[in-house]
Amino acid sequence: MSTSSEAMRAVSPGLSETDAAEASLRPQSLAEFVGQQTIRENLSVFIAAARARNEALDHVLLHGPPGLGKTTLAQIIARELGVGFRATSGPVLQRAGDLAAILTNLQPRDVLFIDEIHRLQPAIEEVLYPAMEDFQLDLIIGEGPGARSIRIDLPPFTLIGATTRAGLLATPLRERFGIPLRLVFYTPAELEMILSRAARLLNVVLTKEGAAEIARRSRGTPRIAGRLLRRVRDFALVQGAHAIDRTLADAALARLEVDRLGLDAMDLKYLSRIAEHHGGGPVGIETLAAALAETRDTLEDVIEPFLIQEGFVLRTSRGRVLGEVGWRHLGLPPPPRAQLELDLLAQSRADEDAEE
Repeated sequence: MSTSSEAMRAVSPGLSETDAAEASLRPQSLAEFVGQQTIRENLSVFIAAARARNEALDHVLLHGPPGLGKTTLAQIIARELGVGFRATSGPVLQRAGDLAAILTNLQPRDVLFIDEIHRLQPAIEEVLYPAMEDFQLDLIIGEGPGARSIRIDLPPFTLIGATTRAGLLATPLRERFGIPLRLVFYTPAELEMILSRAARLLNVVLTKEGAAEIARRSRGTPRIAGRLLRRVRDFALVQGAHAIDRTLADAALARLEVDRLGLDAMDLKYLSRIAEHHGGGPVGIETLAAALAETRDTLEDVIEPFLIQEGFVLRTSRGRVLGEVGWRHLGLPPPPRAQLELDLLAQSRADEDAEE
């Protein structure tokens, strides 16, 4: 669940009301989709094989941080298969009858997309198991002694589940996905290509240097890149600039409080809290959540993924520790105890690599 402060962040990877234009910028095919090369190559094989056999594609699980294109990929899969696409989300499905109504209206080989599938209620998951495995739906009609069970045959279909927290999926559900795919952060070069395409669709003149500047601050996330491009476009329009170059992009992003590495005020507050109040850590996630007046889920799903990926923060069994990159970015020298902690972590990882 997004908090209000999260929704206001320009670098929040979650979808917000200001992202209504995002759908028009989404690629329509695997050929147009930039990044996630291994996933695209494997999907093209699986899709071609399913079409050749005239069968439904095996169930697909898309997991990874928000904003990387899980919904877009699900739509592309349906489009490449040439079948219908139905979408819903885990929190929306409150009763088994809600799921049954959707499943019984699917056509053969259709794609059913369930976003935030980790938030499905256990009772609905139980209904989903036979539907995924045997394409059958078991329902209880009536209540009390007169209740009876009926089994409904379903047409073969493809379930695509999307989640930012694959670890929260029940094991029986996770094991029923034959094609698990993890999306990773994009490189700056890939984001430049995405921004150039978006600029053409938005009728915006974006120089190569301007695209590079926005890409560098987009935290490896296409949704953030598109949002920053639209905000920089607003500054360019008001200033009467005919093109977005590096200078204009830098000035506009500075106004948005997005620094040269894509960190905003909330990220810096998070890092500063660990450095100044906890000596660089380790510090527990619950302590940080309480100190920053944020929920634990917001820290783990929104703030931390990019910071951990880039080495600003290290996640250990004893809590969060500020990494060397984090100390340098804050312009602070690590105190002796924090430096010792980092040295021990580095030695532990070196020992693990040697054993492997």
